[in-house]
Amino acid sequence: MQEVLTVVTQIGVLTFVVAGMAGLGLSLTPAQILAPLRDVRLVIGILVANFVVVPLVAVLAARGLPMDEAAGTAVILLGCCAGAPFLPTLAKLAHGDAALAVGTMVLQMVVTVGFAPVVVPLAVEGAEVSTWDIAQSLLLFMLLPLAVGLLVRARYADAAASVVGGFNHASTTGLAVGVVSGLLVTWREVLGSVGSWIFIGTAIVIVAGLAAGWLASAGRPAGDRTVLGLGGAQRNISAALVIAASLGGDVVVLTLVAAIVLPIVLIVTAGEIGKRSAKTAA
Repeated sequence: MQEVLTVVTQIGVLTFVVAGMAGLGLSLTPAQILAPLRDVRLVIGILVANFVVVPLVAVLAARGLPMDEAAGTAVILLGCCAGAPFLPTLAKLAHGDAALAVGTMVLQMVVTVGFAPVVVPLAVEGAEVSTWDIAQSLLLFMLLPLAVGLLVRARYADAAASVVGGFNHASTTGLAVGVVSGLLVTWREVLGSVGSWIFIGTAIVIVAGLAAGWLASAGRPAGDRTVLGLGGAQRNISAALVIAASLGGDVVVLTLVAAIVLPIVLIVTAGEIGKRSAKTAA
């Protein structure tokens, strides 16, 4: 049964990512995605928040708090890996700008491919980081579906408009299936980790990401600052798990626990922000 649930989780997450990226491509244009990234100050803020502030806070938490080595390593991996396909979903829940979310996500992912292989081995002894292992999931399951969606929309706008709803529905369904089955697969690990520092470490990374993203986008509309805050808090779990696999043992288990806890917390957070935004607008 455990093997079946694991496969269901993988299929659900893959459906969420691929269908979600394709759906975004079908609903946006390259100009919309790239427009926010023409703001040099904004790009610098995103890079500093995600690749200086959050990693530094993660390392300080791992070194300064009485965490065991595995928990500290898992927290550092979270801090050093930014960019996740989950950000556009969080932006939607928070009533934020989808184009800004996609542009930020792509920027974070691309930088992570070069950043993690250099920085993680310096922060975590014995870590082996393959650039290709991180890049292949980015290219195959995220950027390729996004590019295909953008191409279809550019060539066949009416057809894109007619099918985008189906892709979005498939993505939402995949997310629900992935989260539920993932909880069923990992509930023993989650319960077994109660009392460890992984929950505190994950919370520190979340708060640091929210604050850094918000502060780095000072001067922009509140909705944009919310998106960038969520972008700082939602780390690249896939990349973190790839690196954790090279270390094995409890590092994988604790990184997996964080992978379940982090998106659930951010779904609730983004949903609450979206509700307050709707009330304010009303």
